[in-house]
Amino acid sequence: MSADRLRAILAAEPLLIDMLRAVDRVGLPDAWIAAGTIRSAVWDVLHDRPVSTDWADVDVLFFDASDVSRGREAAAEARLRELVPGLPWEVRNQARMHLKTGLPPYRDTEDGLRNFAETPTAVGARLAGDRIEIIAPHGLDDLFGLVTRPVFTDERMMGFYRARMIAKNWPARWPKVRVLGLEEFE
Repeated sequence: MSADRLRAILAAEPLLIDMLRAVDRVGLPDAWIAAGTIRSAVWDVLHDRPVSTDWADVDVLFFDASDVSRGREAAAEARLRELVPGLPWEVRNQARMHLKTGLPPYRDTEDGLRNFAETPTAVGARLAGDRIEIIAPHGLDDLFGLVTRPVFTDERMMGFYRARMIAKNWPARWPKVRVLGLEEFE
């Protein structure tokens, strides 16, 4: 099962476990480490490399409609920097992120992930006691299949997806990755 495989990858990396513990200690509601942090770890392993820790950011997503202030996110980032220093923590409340995408308000963190631009990045992990929980609203097949595809196909979101994929150029770092949805640029 892919979720068990993902748990094993995360559990094998002490820094990732420390990060999951830190997010749990901060106590944000419905909080998950997600996106590029998880995707990159899996793709490193699938390319037979050690997990790289040169993340542009460590995405922490949470959901709290009662406080959507940027100050709340900044306070959580500061606390995470105290708990695990030296990482580029980036905390975002999914209760306000729909304003960035122009979509209807999200219901929870999983709904926020469901609206990410591409499938392999729409994955999160957190600790529940000693167990690693996984959310992946689009499943884990693309993540483990080294495939990225757009979540949305409307013109505006496809433009965002295409620009993101061209800028990220993931196959340069992970040569086995296949980027779908760029046909007119190839």
